Amino acid sequence: MKKLNTLSIAILAATASTFVSAVELGEVDGTKFSIGGYLKAEAIWGMPDNGANDVEGTARQSRFNIKANKEVDGHKLGGALEGDFWGTGASGTYDWRMRHAFISIDALTVGQTWSGNFFATAPFDAVMINFFGSGYGTIAGNGGTVRPSMVAHYRTNGFIISAAEPLYDEASMPDMVVSYAQRFKSGSAYSAAITAREVQTTSVDDSKIGAAVSLLGKFAVGKGALFAGAFTGKGQGVNSGLCVGGAWNPGITASCDIDAAGDLVSQTGFNLGISQNLTEKLNGTLRYGKVEVDDAADTSAYMTTATLMYNYLPGLDLGIEWRDQDMASHPLRPVGQQVEVMAMYKF
Repeated sequence: MKKLNTLSIAILAATASTFVSAVELGEVDGTKFSIGGYLKAEAIWGMPDNGANDVEGTARQSRFNIKANKEVDGHKLGGALEGDFWGTGASGTYDWRMRHAFISIDALTVGQTWSGNFFATAPFDAVMINFFGSGYGTIAGNGGTVRPSMVAHYRTNGFIISAAEPLYDEASMPDMVVSYAQRFKSGSAYSAAITAREVQTTSVDDSKIGAAVSLLGKFAVGKGALFAGAFTGKGQGVNSGLCVGGAWNPGITASCDIDAAGDLVSQTGFNLGISQNLTEKLNGTLRYGKVEVDDAADTSAYMTTATLMYNYLPGLDLGIEWRDQDMASHPLRPVGQQVEVMAMYKF
C-alpha cells in the first residue's frame, strides 16, 4: 500500500498543484525558499459525437511555484505563488496566469487557492489526467470555480473551515464549507462536508441560501483502492459543474441553480472508481461520475475515464487516458470521446 499511496500523492501533486514536491533553494535570514512544479507535454485526439475528429497538442499546462517558510516567535509563517501558461495569447505565445497566491500562518491560510470543496473531495477521489476540473460527480467538479480569488481556510483536528469570496456578487455572506476527514494507516480514508452559499434568484436583490452535503471514501484493497462518493443539495451547480439545463459557464451564474419561478433546484451526484498497481511502476485507474439535476428537463451528465500512469524515471511520468462524456464541459471537452497522451517531468 505504501507504493500506491506514494503514486497517488505524486499524481495529485502534479495535477492538482498541492505543492508537495519542491526543490530546496536555500535559506536567507531564517526564510527557507523552494521551487516546484512540472513541465507537461500532451496531445489529445478528439472524437466528438457531432463534428470532425481533431488533434490538439500543447505544453500550456506547465507550471511553476515558489514557496517561502520561516518560524517567527513560535509561529509557522509561509507563502506560495504559482502560475501556468493558460492565459490568453496567440498560439505559441501564451500569457502567464496566476493560479495560487496565499499566505499561511500556523493553521490559517488566506489568499487565492483551492476551495473548501476541493480539499473535501480531490484527495479522496480516483485520479485523472483530465486538466479541466476536479472529478465529475463531486461537489467540486467545476474547474471554473474551484480556485476562489480569495479564500480563508482554518484547519483543526481533521476539520477544515473555509470561507470564500461569493460567486454571487451581491451576496451578504461568503461561500462556506465545513469538512472533516480521517485517514488510516492502511491507506483508507473518508471525508464528509457541508457547504452553503447565497444564490441569486429572481433579481439582483433577491437571494436564497443553498446547501449540500458530501461524502467520499477511499478503501485500500491489496495493491489498489476503491473509491466512492456522493453529494446532494440545492444551489450547487456552480460547484458541481452542471446547472439547470446544461453545463456551467460564467455567463449563466445567476440562473445556474434556479427554475423559472426563482426557486432553488436540487441536484445529486455520485462517483465510483478503482485504482490498481499493475506493476511496480504502472498504475491503472477507472472512474465514472454522474450528476442529475431535478429540473423540468431532467438534466444529467456523466464522464467516464480510464487512465494508465507509468513512472518511467523518478520524477518523469508517462500517461494515457480515454474519456467519454455526454455533455460539453469546456470548448476543448466536447460531447464524445477523447484520448490523451502526456509526458510530465515533476521537480
